[in-house]
Amino acid sequence: MTGVTLRLDVDRWREHLRVVAESTPGLVPVIKGNGYGYGHARLADEATRLSADTVAVGVPAEVAAVRERFDGSIVVLQAWRPGDALAEDLADDDGVITTVSRLEDVRRLAETGKRTRVLIEVLTSMRRHGIAPEDLTAAIAALGDLRFEGWTIHLPLQLGAGYTEAERLGRAAVEARRGTLWYSHLPSEEAIGLSRQLGGPSDPVPVRLRVGTRLWLGDPGSRESTATVLDVHQVKRGMRIGYRQRAIPSDGWIVVVSGGTSHGIGLEAPTPAASLRQRAISAATGTLEAAGLALSPYTIGGRKRWFCEPPHMQASMIFLPRSQQPPEVGQEVPVELRLTTATVDRIVEV
Repeated sequence: MTGVTLRLDVDRWREHLRVVAESTPGLVPVIKGNGYGYGHARLADEATRLSADTVAVGVPAEVAAVRERFDGSIVVLQAWRPGDALAEDLADDDGVITTVSRLEDVRRLAETGKRTRVLIEVLTSMRRHGIAPEDLTAAIAALGDLRFEGWTIHLPLQLGAGYTEAERLGRAAVEARRGTLWYSHLPSEEAIGLSRQLGGPSDPVPVRLRVGTRLWLGDPGSRESTATVLDVHQVKRGMRIGYRQRAIPSDGWIVVVSGGTSHGIGLEAPTPAASLRQRAISAATGTLEAAGLALSPYTIGGRKRWFCEPPHMQASMIFLPRSQQPPEVGQEVPVELRLTTATVDRIVEV
Protein backbone atom coordinates (compact mmCIF):
# COMPACT_ATOMS: atom_id res chain seq x y z
CA MET A 1 0.00 0.00 0.00
CA THR A 2 1.36 3.41 -0.97
CA GLY A 3 0.89 6.58 1.01
CA VAL A 4 2.08 8.40 4.12
CA THR A 5 2.63 6.01 7.02
CA LEU A 6 3.09 6.65 10.72
CA ARG A 7 4.85 3.79 12.50
CA LEU A 8 4.18 3.81 16.20
CA ASP A 9 6.18 1.93 18.82
CA VAL A 10 3.11 1.32 20.97
CA ASP A 11 4.93 -0.06 24.02
CA ARG A 12 7.33 2.88 24.16
CA TRP A 13 4.52 5.38 23.53
CA ARG A 14 2.36 3.95 26.27
CA GLU A 15 5.25 3.98 28.70
CA HIS A 16 5.67 7.70 28.00
CA LEU A 17 1.93 8.24 28.53
CA ARG A 18 2.12 6.38 31.84
CA VAL A 19 5.06 8.47 33.09
CA VAL A 20 3.32 11.74 32.20
CA ALA A 21 0.06 10.60 33.77
CA GLU A 22 1.70 9.54 37.02
CA SER A 23 3.53 12.86 37.35
CA THR A 24 0.56 15.07 36.49
CA PRO A 25 -1.98 15.84 39.25
CA GLY A 26 -5.57 15.60 38.07
CA LEU A 27 -4.57 14.85 34.48
CA VAL A 28 -7.16 15.81 31.87
CA PRO A 29 -6.02 14.49 28.45
CA VAL A 30 -6.85 16.86 25.61
CA ILE A 31 -8.32 15.23 22.50
CA LYS A 32 -8.99 17.87 19.87
CA GLY A 33 -8.41 18.90 16.28
CA ASN A 34 -7.01 16.02 14.28
CA GLY A 35 -6.35 13.99 17.42
CA TYR A 36 -2.69 15.04 17.37
CA GLY A 37 -2.24 12.95 14.23
CA TYR A 38 -3.51 9.76 15.89
CA GLY A 39 -7.26 10.39 15.65
CA HIS A 40 -9.93 10.86 18.30
CA ALA A 41 -10.75 7.17 18.70
CA ARG A 42 -7.21 6.05 19.47
CA LEU A 43 -6.64 8.84 21.99
CA ALA A 44 -9.99 8.20 23.67
CA ASP A 45 -8.97 4.54 24.06
CA GLU A 46 -5.64 5.56 25.58
CA ALA A 47 -7.34 7.98 27.98
CA THR A 48 -9.44 5.06 29.18
CA ARG A 49 -6.31 2.94 29.52
CA LEU A 50 -4.81 5.71 31.69
CA SER A 51 -7.91 5.59 33.93
CA ALA A 52 -8.69 9.24 33.20
CA ASP A 53 -12.11 10.25 34.50
CA THR A 54 -12.28 13.37 32.32
CA VAL A 55 -10.96 14.45 28.92
CA ALA A 56 -11.19 17.75 27.05
CA VAL A 57 -12.19 18.36 23.44
CA GLY A 58 -11.81 21.54 21.45
CA VAL A 59 -15.30 22.13 20.06
CA PRO A 60 -18.81 20.71 20.57
CA ALA A 61 -18.68 18.71 17.33
CA GLU A 62 -15.82 16.59 18.73
CA VAL A 63 -17.85 15.27 21.66
CA ALA A 64 -19.64 12.54 19.67
CA ALA A 65 -16.45 10.95 18.30
CA VAL A 66 -14.80 10.83 21.72
CA ARG A 67 -17.91 9.58 23.51
CA GLU A 68 -17.97 6.47 21.32
CA ARG A 69 -14.79 5.30 23.06
CA PHE A 70 -14.75 7.13 26.41
CA ASP A 71 -17.27 6.86 29.25
CA GLY A 72 -16.12 9.70 31.52
CA SER A 73 -16.83 13.43 31.56
CA ILE A 74 -15.95 15.57 28.54
CA VAL A 75 -14.96 19.23 28.87
CA VAL A 76 -15.68 21.42 25.83
CA LEU A 77 -12.88 23.98 25.72
CA GLN A 78 -14.55 26.32 23.24
CA ALA A 79 -16.59 28.79 25.24
CA TRP A 80 -20.38 28.50 25.09
CA ARG A 81 -22.20 31.07 23.02
CA PRO A 82 -25.98 31.54 22.71
CA GLY A 83 -27.27 30.48 19.32
CA ASP A 84 -24.89 27.53 18.90
CA ALA A 85 -27.47 24.74 18.57
CA LEU A 86 -25.07 21.87 19.29
CA ALA A 87 -23.56 23.63 22.32
CA GLU A 88 -27.05 24.32 23.62
CA ASP A 89 -28.00 20.65 23.22
CA LEU A 90 -24.86 19.56 25.09
CA ALA A 91 -25.77 21.90 27.93
CA ASP A 92 -28.45 19.31 28.79
CA ASP A 93 -25.91 16.46 28.78
CA ASP A 94 -24.83 15.35 32.24
CA GLY A 95 -21.58 13.94 30.85
CA VAL A 96 -20.45 17.26 29.37
CA ILE A 97 -18.81 20.18 31.15
CA THR A 98 -19.45 23.50 29.40
CA THR A 99 -16.96 26.37 29.45
CA VAL A 100 -18.43 29.85 29.94
CA SER A 101 -16.18 32.86 29.36
CA ARG A 102 -18.42 35.95 29.47
CA LEU A 103 -20.51 37.32 32.32
CA GLU A 104 -23.49 37.84 29.99
CA ASP A 105 -23.24 34.21 28.88
CA VAL A 106 -23.32 32.96 32.48
CA ARG A 107 -26.56 34.89 32.87
CA ARG A 108 -27.99 33.71 29.55
CA LEU A 109 -27.22 30.07 30.30
CA ALA A 110 -28.61 30.38 33.83
CA GLU A 111 -31.84 31.88 32.44
CA THR A 112 -32.50 28.62 30.54
CA GLY A 113 -33.12 26.90 33.88
CA LYS A 114 -30.79 24.06 32.94
CA ARG A 115 -28.51 22.42 35.49
CA THR A 116 -25.54 22.52 33.16
CA ARG A 117 -22.13 21.61 34.56
CA VAL A 118 -19.96 24.67 33.94
CA LEU A 119 -16.39 25.86 34.17
CA ILE A 120 -15.97 29.63 34.42
CA GLU A 121 -13.01 30.84 32.38
CA VAL A 122 -10.77 33.50 33.91
CA LEU A 123 -9.23 36.08 31.60
CA THR A 124 -5.44 35.63 31.35
CA SER A 125 -2.72 37.69 29.65
CA MET A 126 -3.51 35.79 26.44
CA ARG A 127 -6.56 38.11 26.14
CA ARG A 128 -8.42 35.43 24.20
CA HIS A 129 -11.40 34.36 26.33
CA GLY A 130 -12.36 34.84 29.96
CA ILE A 131 -14.01 36.94 32.63
CA ALA A 132 -11.84 39.60 34.28
CA PRO A 133 -10.83 38.87 37.90
CA GLU A 134 -12.86 41.81 39.23
CA ASP A 135 -16.04 40.29 37.71
CA LEU A 136 -15.67 36.76 39.08
CA THR A 137 -17.85 37.39 42.12
CA ALA A 138 -20.62 38.64 39.83
CA ALA A 139 -20.25 35.50 37.71
CA ILE A 140 -20.74 33.32 40.78
CA ALA A 141 -23.80 35.33 41.79
CA ALA A 142 -25.30 34.75 38.33
CA LEU A 143 -24.95 30.95 38.34
CA GLY A 144 -28.48 30.16 39.44
CA ASP A 145 -29.05 26.40 39.04
CA LEU A 146 -25.90 25.89 36.97
CA ARG A 147 -23.53 23.37 38.54
CA PHE A 148 -20.18 25.00 39.21
CA GLU A 149 -17.25 22.65 38.38
CA GLY A 150 -14.49 25.17 38.99
CA TRP A 151 -12.35 27.77 37.29
CA THR A 152 -10.48 27.29 34.02
CA ILE A 153 -7.28 29.28 33.47
CA HIS A 154 -5.53 29.00 30.09
CA LEU A 155 -2.02 30.38 30.51
CA PRO A 156 0.18 31.58 27.65
CA LEU A 157 3.24 29.62 26.62
CA GLN A 158 5.98 31.38 28.54
CA LEU A 159 8.97 30.28 30.53
CA GLY A 160 9.47 31.41 34.10
CA ALA A 161 6.60 33.89 34.46
CA GLY A 162 3.70 31.44 34.30
CA TYR A 163 3.58 30.67 38.01
CA THR A 164 3.11 34.32 38.99
CA GLU A 165 0.07 34.70 36.76
CA ALA A 166 -1.29 31.28 37.75
CA GLU A 167 -1.05 32.22 41.43
CA ARG A 168 -2.57 35.68 40.99
CA LEU A 169 -5.54 34.50 38.96
CA GLY A 170 -6.01 31.35 41.02
CA ARG A 171 -6.16 33.39 44.20
CA ALA A 172 -8.71 35.80 42.71
CA ALA A 173 -10.82 32.83 41.62
CA VAL A 174 -10.88 30.96 44.93
CA GLU A 175 -11.59 34.20 46.79
CA ALA A 176 -14.72 34.57 44.65
CA ARG A 177 -15.61 30.94 45.35
CA ARG A 178 -13.46 28.02 46.33
CA GLY A 179 -13.39 25.43 43.57
CA THR A 180 -11.13 23.27 41.45
CA LEU A 181 -8.59 25.18 39.35
CA TRP A 182 -8.24 23.75 35.82
CA TYR A 183 -4.98 24.94 34.26
CA SER A 184 -3.38 24.65 30.85
CA HIS A 185 0.40 25.09 30.39
CA LEU A 186 1.35 24.86 34.06
CA PRO A 187 4.15 22.43 35.02
CA SER A 188 3.14 19.67 37.43
CA GLU A 189 5.51 20.69 40.19
CA GLU A 190 4.24 24.27 40.07
CA ALA A 191 0.64 23.07 40.19
CA ILE A 192 1.33 21.02 43.31
CA GLY A 193 3.01 23.98 45.02
CA LEU A 194 0.23 26.35 43.98
CA SER A 195 -2.43 24.00 45.32
CA ARG A 196 -0.84 24.07 48.77
CA GLN A 197 -0.08 27.79 48.65
CA LEU A 198 -3.70 28.74 47.92
CA GLY A 199 -5.33 26.29 50.30
CA GLY A 200 -2.74 25.46 52.93
CA PRO A 201 -0.83 22.19 53.48
CA SER A 202 -3.78 20.52 55.23
CA ASP A 203 -6.48 21.67 52.79
CA PRO A 204 -4.97 22.25 49.34
CA VAL A 205 -7.14 23.66 46.58
CA PRO A 206 -7.87 20.92 44.01
CA VAL A 207 -5.96 21.43 40.76
CA ARG A 208 -6.44 19.71 37.41
CA LEU A 209 -4.03 20.01 34.50
CA ARG A 210 -5.09 19.77 30.87
CA VAL A 211 -2.31 18.26 28.77
CA GLY A 212 -2.26 17.61 25.03
CA THR A 213 0.99 17.98 23.11
CA ARG A 214 3.27 16.99 26.01
CA LEU A 215 1.21 13.87 26.61
CA TRP A 216 0.57 12.56 23.11
CA LEU A 217 3.62 13.90 21.25
CA GLY A 218 6.19 14.24 24.04
CA ASP A 219 8.35 11.28 22.94
CA PRO A 220 9.36 11.78 19.28
CA GLY A 221 11.40 8.57 19.40
CA SER A 222 8.23 6.51 19.69
CA ARG A 223 7.17 7.25 16.11
CA GLU A 224 8.48 7.44 12.57
CA SER A 225 6.73 8.75 9.47
CA THR A 226 7.52 7.75 5.90
CA ALA A 227 6.24 8.35 2.38
CA THR A 228 6.24 6.08 -0.66
CA VAL A 229 8.23 6.86 -3.81
CA LEU A 230 5.68 6.85 -6.65
CA ASP A 231 7.84 7.75 -9.65
CA VAL A 232 11.39 8.78 -10.63
CA HIS A 233 12.33 10.77 -13.77
CA GLN A 234 15.74 11.87 -15.00
CA VAL A 235 15.81 15.53 -16.07
CA LYS A 236 18.23 17.92 -17.75
CA ARG A 237 18.93 21.52 -16.88
CA GLY A 238 16.35 23.88 -18.37
CA MET A 239 13.62 21.28 -18.74
CA ARG A 240 10.23 22.53 -17.60
CA ILE A 241 8.26 20.44 -15.15
CA GLY A 242 5.15 20.41 -12.99
CA TYR A 243 1.93 22.40 -13.00
CA ARG A 244 3.80 25.67 -13.17
CA GLN A 245 6.32 24.53 -15.79
CA ARG A 246 9.32 25.83 -13.89
CA ALA A 247 12.74 25.26 -15.40
CA ILE A 248 15.00 22.75 -13.66
CA PRO A 249 18.17 24.54 -12.40
CA SER A 250 20.56 21.64 -13.14
CA ASP A 251 20.72 18.03 -14.24
CA GLY A 252 19.20 15.57 -11.79
CA TRP A 253 16.13 13.60 -10.90
CA ILE A 254 12.49 14.32 -10.15
CA VAL A 255 11.30 12.07 -7.35
CA VAL A 256 7.52 11.93 -6.97
CA VAL A 257 6.53 10.91 -3.44
CA SER A 258 3.23 10.38 -1.69
CA GLY A 259 1.99 13.14 0.58
CA GLY A 260 0.70 16.61 -0.16
CA THR A 261 -1.51 19.36 1.16
CA SER A 262 -4.28 16.89 2.07
CA HIS A 263 -1.79 15.30 4.47
CA GLY A 264 -0.74 18.67 5.92
CA ILE A 265 2.56 18.68 4.04
CA GLY A 266 3.66 22.14 2.98
CA LEU A 267 1.13 23.80 5.27
CA GLU A 268 2.75 25.97 7.90
CA ALA A 269 1.50 28.21 10.69
CA PRO A 270 3.11 31.65 11.03
CA THR A 271 6.14 31.71 13.33
CA PRO A 272 6.63 34.36 16.01
CA ALA A 273 10.01 35.52 14.65
CA ALA A 274 10.67 37.43 17.83
CA SER A 275 14.40 38.02 17.39
CA LEU A 276 16.30 39.82 14.64
CA ARG A 277 17.94 36.54 13.65
CA GLN A 278 14.56 34.77 13.38
CA ARG A 279 13.22 37.59 11.23
CA ALA A 280 16.24 37.37 8.96
CA ILE A 281 15.73 33.62 8.57
CA SER A 282 12.04 34.15 7.79
CA ALA A 283 12.89 36.77 5.18
CA ALA A 284 15.51 34.52 3.58
CA THR A 285 13.16 31.54 3.57
CA GLY A 286 10.41 33.63 2.04
CA THR A 287 12.76 34.69 -0.76
CA LEU A 288 13.67 31.06 -1.48
CA GLU A 289 10.02 30.02 -1.52
CA ALA A 290 9.18 32.85 -3.92
CA ALA A 291 11.86 31.52 -6.24
CA GLY A 292 10.41 28.01 -6.07
CA LEU A 293 13.18 26.69 -3.82
CA ALA A 294 11.26 25.68 -0.70
CA LEU A 295 12.91 22.99 1.39
CA SER A 296 10.70 19.94 1.72
CA PRO A 297 10.21 17.73 4.79
CA TYR A 298 11.34 14.66 2.81
CA THR A 299 14.76 13.12 3.46
CA ILE A 300 16.53 11.33 0.61
CA GLY A 301 20.14 10.22 0.86
CA GLY A 302 20.44 11.54 4.39
CA ARG A 303 19.40 15.12 3.60
CA LYS A 304 16.20 17.07 3.26
CA ARG A 305 15.56 17.90 -0.38
CA TRP A 306 13.96 20.80 -2.24
CA PHE A 307 10.42 20.90 -3.58
CA CYS A 308 10.29 21.39 -7.36
CA GLU A 309 7.07 23.32 -6.82
CA PRO A 310 4.45 23.60 -4.07
CA PRO A 311 3.15 20.17 -3.08
CA HIS A 312 0.03 18.86 -4.79
CA MET A 313 -2.97 17.55 -2.90
CA GLN A 314 -1.71 13.98 -2.48
CA ALA A 315 1.78 13.93 -3.97
CA SER A 316 4.92 16.05 -4.01
CA MET A 317 7.69 16.52 -6.57
CA ILE A 318 11.20 16.60 -5.14
CA PHE A 319 14.41 17.55 -6.94
CA LEU A 320 17.47 15.37 -6.46
CA PRO A 321 20.86 16.43 -7.88
CA ARG A 322 22.54 14.27 -10.51
CA SER A 323 25.26 13.20 -8.04
CA GLN A 324 22.70 11.49 -5.80
CA GLN A 325 21.46 7.95 -6.48
CA PRO A 326 17.66 8.15 -6.68
CA PRO A 327 15.46 5.81 -4.63
CA GLU A 328 13.47 3.02 -6.26
CA VAL A 329 9.76 3.25 -6.96
CA GLY A 330 7.97 1.68 -3.99
CA GLN A 331 10.75 2.56 -1.55
CA GLU A 332 9.79 4.49 1.59
CA VAL A 333 11.61 7.67 2.54
CA PRO A 334 11.41 9.60 5.83
CA VAL A 335 9.08 12.60 5.94
CA GLU A 336 8.88 15.03 8.86
CA LEU A 337 5.29 15.70 9.87
CA ARG A 338 3.82 18.29 12.19
CA LEU A 339 1.32 15.91 13.75
CA THR A 340 -1.03 18.62 15.04
CA THR A 341 -1.82 19.44 11.39
CA ALA A 342 -1.03 16.13 9.66
CA THR A 343 -3.32 13.44 8.29
CA VAL A 344 -1.64 10.12 7.58
CA ASP A 345 -2.97 7.33 5.36
CA ARG A 346 -2.34 4.65 7.94
CA ILE A 347 -0.86 4.05 11.37
CA VAL A 348 1.17 0.86 11.76
CA GLU A 349 1.89 -0.44 15.26
CA VAL A 350 5.38 -1.86 15.66
